[in-house]
Amino acid sequence: MTLRCTGTRPIAFVLIRILMLCAINSPASAAERVQFDSARYQVGPLQRRLALERHESILPQPVETVDGYLTKPEGPGPFAALVHLHGCGGLPPTVKRSADHFWAERLAAWGYVVLVVDSFTSRHIGNTCSGEYAPRVADAYGALAWLTRQPFVDPQRVGVIGFSAGGIAALSLAESRDFELFEEEVAHRFKAAVAYYPACVTDGNVKIPTLVMIGELDDWSPAARCSGMMKRRKPEIPVRLIVYPGAHHVFDAPGPGRRYFGHWLEYNAAAAEHASEEVRQFLARHLSR
Repeated sequence: MTLRCTGTRPIAFVLIRILMLCAINSPASAAERVQFDSARYQVGPLQRRLALERHESILPQPVETVDGYLTKPEGPGPFAALVHLHGCGGLPPTVKRSADHFWAERLAAWGYVVLVVDSFTSRHIGNTCSGEYAPRVADAYGALAWLTRQPFVDPQRVGVIGFSAGGIAALSLAESRDFELFEEEVAHRFKAAVAYYPACVTDGNVKIPTLVMIGELDDWSPAARCSGMMKRRKPEIPVRLIVYPGAHHVFDAPGPGRRYFGHWLEYNAAAAEHASEEVRQFLARHLSR
């Protein structure tokens, strides 16, 4: 399903804003820095056979430790949980210094445990916007494995939410094409996925309920690619696309418009508020008991 959000009465936005403010002010524990292991790829039969033919040894993949910031609702749980994946610019310095993250607070106020993954700091990566690689999918599966071992998390109700490059990873996780590479280390799968303004370079044939939201004027992750993805996917696939007219890349992040790596980033209050409510309802449907 593809929707184009063409406008909402001002009173609706006022009500949504009130609900958001109330949610953000709801009790939630202070975020804490945690560490977990990025999931390791498993060597497949073909790789083993080729190594044997070449008389080569297969060395175990080294373990990479990744930082994360954990926010929990008040109470013992078990709660549904979300793995949060940042964009190519990494986490803002304020997040790493104070573990204070707007989306984490919002989601925790809605009743979810949130693990904000920092894929860059432990690897000494500044950003990946110009092509440097970071194993985002492996990190997400490592975060999933860590969360499902915690007593305050319901292992059957863990989703993923990603932004920009993190949204691309979320789509890949939703398609589950790589799960078999990690299944010896990851006992559970993600149950739902949210992708904010991803580059829709996949075929859209996701295996879990997926919500994609993008701005019509996004010049970094063109909305047309996402519309094309929706046309390519099989009709029964559970993915929904919302295109916001007049919205640019990073439309949910408050602040003045700016150019970043040649692309225009701009906050759009109407789109941000509508998208937030869509996310709240989507998660309530798919991560409820």
